[in-house]
Amino acid sequence: MQVDVAIIGAGAAGMFCAVEAARRGKRVLLIEGAAAPGEKIRISGGGRCNFTNLGIAADRFVSENPRFALSALKRYTQWDFIARIEGAGIAWHEKTLGQLFCDGSAKQIVAMLVADLEESGATLWLKTEISDVQQAKTGFRIATSRGVVQAEKLVMACGGKSIPKMGATSFGYKVAEQFGLGIVETRPGLVPLTFAEQELEPLKPLAGVSVTGSVATGKTRFDEALLFTHRGLSGPAVLQISSYWREGQPISVDLSGQTDAGAHLREMRGQAGRIAIRTALAQILPERLARYIEDISATTGNLADQSNATLDRIAGLVHGLEMRPVGTEGYRTAEVTLGGVTTDALDARTMEAKTVPGLYFIGEVVDVTGWLGGYNFQWAWSSGWAAGQAV
Repeated sequence: MQVDVAIIGAGAAGMFCAVEAARRGKRVLLIEGAAAPGEKIRISGGGRCNFTNLGIAADRFVSENPRFALSALKRYTQWDFIARIEGAGIAWHEKTLGQLFCDGSAKQIVAMLVADLEESGATLWLKTEISDVQQAKTGFRIATSRGVVQAEKLVMACGGKSIPKMGATSFGYKVAEQFGLGIVETRPGLVPLTFAEQELEPLKPLAGVSVTGSVATGKTRFDEALLFTHRGLSGPAVLQISSYWREGQPISVDLSGQTDAGAHLREMRGQAGRIAIRTALAQILPERLARYIEDISATTGNLADQSNATLDRIAGLVHGLEMRPVGTEGYRTAEVTLGGVTTDALDARTMEAKTVPGLYFIGEVVDVTGWLGGYNFQWAWSSGWAAGQAV
């Protein structure tokens, strides 16, 4: 089979690129190993797909060069994608922090893209394995389970390593290395943090407790909900900080971002000095968490027995509890893969490899990772669009 453009990976970026290229009159073949396209779209956002964010900016992407993404993001914006889904009759709403979700099912987004593929004339091959990719005299030779494909242009849109049960592999990185492109170290991103057994033991009674607070490492801080689990910490704030945390680093957890614990304890000491510390803390924290703070503070007696210095020390645990994760839940539950094909090797306008004409990398396989909240989908749409205009 001979085509103008072969795209490997029918996720968000791959499908979007295929539609854009086919609408420009290109003969496009989209190749996917799974039985259905857009599986990550389908399960995202609790089944409603957090498809973009109103607050797209360079500082909300993790990369060796965060500004690399701006060219594509500014040329195909969140407003462009919103117009696209409104044109398809898909209703949406803003949930929080600029995060946009479908009112209905994420399957609507997949159905829109599949319909666009059909309308544009692009060909989609599902359940198709790729055994080899080689550069040919004109373009690329791709050996698949359906036969050999000859393509003038090749777009790698096969994602990262996250959620391997859905078919995620390191194939895109292997192709990049095969053609001499550098790879920034890959690791799980937007993923729960785990603790060593000796540190986890006293935390086990807290499993299931959720608070609105913040988590910080270094100079980076996220103010959102966090959840204690049987293995460590999860929740939006923790998933966000996981993209910045590295092994060996501590994290600082604020368990009560809404209330000044020190001022509260002083006020309660004046009003009801005979109550226990945990009782006073339980007015601003879940009861199990209040007991935990009292225990680790190693403080005895009632509120009336405590000095200002002791109350400040207890408040310090509430607002700056230092914890030291030992790892993450890994790619099994990671929403994205950090790192990937180095942006130094790619043209920011077209996503083409600078040293391999006709070879493109888009979406998650590139060293561009967005925050939680629709940023990674917008990068998929924007990078897919950019390559789709160039192939």
